[in-house]
Amino acid sequence: MSKPAKSFFLIVLSFIAAVAIWNQFGGSGTLVGGSTVKRITISEMLKLSEEKQIESSEWQGSTVRAKSADGQLFETTAPEGQLASKLFDSLSQNAKLDYQGPPPSSIVLSVLSVLALPLLILAMIYFLVIRPMHSGGNQALSFGKSRARRVGETTPKITFDDVAGIDEARQELYEIVDFLKNTKKYSALGARIPKGILLTGPPGVGKTHLARAIAGEAGVPFFHISGSDFVEMFVGVGAARVRDLFETAKAHRPSLVFMDEIDAVGRQRGAGLGGGHDEREQTLNQLLVEMDGFDPNSGVILIAATNRPDVLDPALLRPGRFDRQLVVDPPDAAGREAILKVHIRGKPLESDVDLSSLAKRTPGFTGADLANMLNEGALLAARKNRSKIAQDDLEEALDRVIAGPQRKSKIISDKERKVIAYHEAGHAIVGELLENCDPVHKVTILPRGLSLGSTWSLPETDKYLVTKEELVDDITALLGGRVAEDLTFNQVTTGASSDLQRVTQIARAMVCQYGMSEKLGTLAIGRRSHNPFLGRDYAMDERNYSEDVARMIDEEVRDIVETCRSRAEDILRTHREQLDAVVESLLVHETLDREDFLAVMRGEEITVSKPPQGELPLKESEEPDAAGDASKSKTAITPPRLEPGAASG
Repeated sequence: MSKPAKSFFLIVLSFIAAVAIWNQFGGSGTLVGGSTVKRITISEMLKLSEEKQIESSEWQGSTVRAKSADGQLFETTAPEGQLASKLFDSLSQNAKLDYQGPPPSSIVLSVLSVLALPLLILAMIYFLVIRPMHSGGNQALSFGKSRARRVGETTPKITFDDVAGIDEARQELYEIVDFLKNTKKYSALGARIPKGILLTGPPGVGKTHLARAIAGEAGVPFFHISGSDFVEMFVGVGAARVRDLFETAKAHRPSLVFMDEIDAVGRQRGAGLGGGHDEREQTLNQLLVEMDGFDPNSGVILIAATNRPDVLDPALLRPGRFDRQLVVDPPDAAGREAILKVHIRGKPLESDVDLSSLAKRTPGFTGADLANMLNEGALLAARKNRSKIAQDDLEEALDRVIAGPQRKSKIISDKERKVIAYHEAGHAIVGELLENCDPVHKVTILPRGLSLGSTWSLPETDKYLVTKEELVDDITALLGGRVAEDLTFNQVTTGASSDLQRVTQIARAMVCQYGMSEKLGTLAIGRRSHNPFLGRDYAMDERNYSEDVARMIDEEVRDIVETCRSRAEDILRTHREQLDAVVESLLVHETLDREDFLAVMRGEEITVSKPPQGELPLKESEEPDAAGDASKSKTAITPPRLEPGAASG
């Protein structure tokens, strides 16, 4: 509403309110001829008239005014009725009555007085509710409007220089940028740009970041929307938002539409498990229609991202809709180093920081994991009041990301500390002595996260295939902690529960999935059944084998585990002196890095004068009570959490 119209509307409302108030309360308490008008009832007015105390009177509409002999003014309301007729006759006989009839505006005033309150209520609803909805930007009544957010000039510009570690995907998408900049070159050759590009990969690899870089490089309008933005409680809203999204994108062509987490709206169609699947399918159908309706060179490109491509509807993935599917994998060592160099911008580093070493020690890390690690390192440096980030800050940050922060307040008895030390030493020694195990990087008995101790084994290079010998050695190293407890204390604890779960999982996969069983041969036993509405995480094993085969599977798994346990026991019996030496060093120093661990294995003395990496030396007032509370000295060993690339016990 324009300002003049708004002002006129307010003036009219104010006039109606004033008229209504005057019509309701007008005349009461006013001065007429210097005298105060006294409001009385019609019965009192009739009594004064019959007693001949009224000198003159005036009758207008339903209002009666009278003046007494002493100059007092009276006023009353005389609606139609028997009492009013009686008053009229009395005033006509006993007082000079001036009858003027109803005022010309009385009907208008009556109507206005009736309509004033409803009009005021409607005006308040408009100004307080409806108008803010339309002008506040949320458009609460426009349910069918798309919720796509346009990334404008105010947001930081991201280019391909800010993308690292995913060179293949970046190269493939550069063609999209070139098409948006040089459309005529492709049209002259009869080439058609892909209508849709689907980015798949695990969370954190940079799918959304890559899409933003495309928009920054191409310099075209970029619309960002999530798959869940199409979901609403009202029927038909999702399909309407899809239509509005593509209409908006076409109005700003050439443009990019990025739909994040498309699996929220693009899941396979079928018999739903709830009542909302029909609405979701309508939204998906509208999306399919809009993607089919693209002109060959419309200048609108849809980029979608998901980490669940297996649940998407096949009609969505066919050529002509998503012509190109790019898998964005976690980066390799070189890619991780490049990502670290991107994320250290704006972070001052000490000269001892070795990004190459950190990249090699973070296999399986995504770009988001690496960014989180650097941020944790910066926070640790700030906690120590440093001006630059040091290598030990990043070392501690890496441990925090993998296993969680240290639990310094956890009080563990000396007996349990010794059990934990033998458990971790068993992991480390068996893993170090086996040919196909990854080198031991660090051993600690400091509680972190859910674990009471940890042994980190990191691969020297990125591995994509695993041999049978490597799997057998991994099982043997995982059983090293349990065997060390049994050899030393002649009893076992619950500390190895997580190790046993992993051991069983690997052994069963060797038999049923990898065809590494001598008895059962090269067979893939069992079949996975999936439900598209529950997702692949809820997949269940479907048995396609007999009870005899099931018994053979259990026996083969048991044989593999028992053989590995015997190997671990032989290794620890042979190297018992080294086991005891590593335990003694752990009880003294709590943490051994690779150099110290190898020195102890060689029988050399080590001195660790520095506090554990990333930890601040305690002040005297902050030293924990060595004796501790008796109720806290008996701490149950919690099954540790196993991380990728680490054997933890």
